Amino acid sequence: MIEFLLNQTLTRETDLDPNTTLLHYLRRHQGRCGTKEGCASGDCGACTVVLAEVEGETLRYRSVNACLTFVTALHGKQLISVEDLKHHGQLHSVQQAMVDCHGSQCGFCTPGFVMSLFCLQKNSTHYQRQQAQQALAGNLCRCTGYRPIIDAAQQACENREADDFDRQQRHTVQRLRQIAPASELSAGGKRCLLPQSVDQLATLYQQYPQARLLAGGSDLALEVTQRHRDLPLMIAIGQIAALRQVERGERLRIGAAATLSEVYPLLMDYHPAFGELLQRFAAQQIRNQGTLGGNLANASPIGDAAPLLLALDAALLLRHGTRQRELPLRDFFLDYRQTALQPGEFIDSILLPAQAPRDFRAWKVSKRLEDDISAVCGAFNLTIEQGMVREAYVAYGGMAATPKRALTCEQALVGQTWDRATLERATQALTRDFTPLSDFRASSAYRMLVAQNLLRRYFIALTAPQTAIEVVCHE
Repeated sequence: MIEFLLNQTLTRETDLDPNTTLLHYLRRHQGRCGTKEGCASGDCGACTVVLAEVEGETLRYRSVNACLTFVTALHGKQLISVEDLKHHGQLHSVQQAMVDCHGSQCGFCTPGFVMSLFCLQKNSTHYQRQQAQQALAGNLCRCTGYRPIIDAAQQACENREADDFDRQQRHTVQRLRQIAPASELSAGGKRCLLPQSVDQLATLYQQYPQARLLAGGSDLALEVTQRHRDLPLMIAIGQIAALRQVERGERLRIGAAATLSEVYPLLMDYHPAFGELLQRFAAQQIRNQGTLGGNLANASPIGDAAPLLLALDAALLLRHGTRQRELPLRDFFLDYRQTALQPGEFIDSILLPAQAPRDFRAWKVSKRLEDDISAVCGAFNLTIEQGMVREAYVAYGGMAATPKRALTCEQALVGQTWDRATLERATQALTRDFTPLSDFRASSAYRMLVAQNLLRRYFIALTAPQTAIEVVCHE
């Protein structure tokens, strides 16, 4: 059974297929058709809804893609859809802003924009254009144009007034705290188990090694929405507090179930280059659900986190039953979508050096600036002393069947003077490290040239920091 608030209505579901997404739950089970299906893959934002969960004495609001979020994510939270915004027949201030600024034409995408604006309004104290752009980057509009919608964001944030959600927040927090933990949701022979601790997870996964682990589900849900497959047994881990913790000690430890939004402030503080790339990691709705551990466990060759973590020489803490082992990330990826995880073994946490390296940089190349998949992602971390390269960590995504260190390139750098001649030898060494594929995102030749040019860009960033190599938009 799962229990949650549907707006202010306490809702219990005891016999519900755990493969059901929030989108289908709202439309088919609740008759709430304001939430639209556009792509069923988390790319358009038409299905955006908001989840509120208790954080301290208040609520934290998160926009999510309803098409990629399974119903088990609702337990202990408040679900808000576009139908919930009106009060006494009046439009909510974000809806009124869309009307006043002419932010809607055909209207299909409008509910998703409205929910993203609602979440933006809840999470901001004043209008910032960059923050608005980040909040709306996962919402696509085919006919209105974005200027009126940005104007609506400005009006909604500048003219913010207390709404019913603000007035009822204390009561909502109390009601959510009264919801007891859930252990399972099942129907029609399909089950999702909800352990409450790492020990429970370890025991269950040993017992059911064939189960699919469900963290944010932003990739796993595609099995259902795009490939139309059933997931007969899942084990959800997002409710395990210990797997969402982040700790600073001898090393930086990031729980595998911590969402990308949760780790962003830490990684931005740890090293701005990491934080800046996370801003281009999918869109806000995905970052609010997707996890760092899930991004690694999926072993996608174009997962954006892996090249950066490889260049930082990260390690993984793995758990199997009562046993733990530490594995360097460089040994984790074996082949396309294959990892060194044993049956019943899972990622507990990601471990980084406590001190961020001074000369770490990372860049992502894709067709769109935001909400897009990498053609090539490069990460670079060199230790240079007295003009000599002492250590080199160079890693790429999109260049092979797995995210991969460029070992031949690194060998061409270590022990050499950091100059143009060494740089060009290292760029040529990349041709021995990688034989990239051609696909609809990029050709093999393009990928190789981009990979080489990113290394050249890194050289310029370190040797000529006064040279502008970034395009910056000033308002």
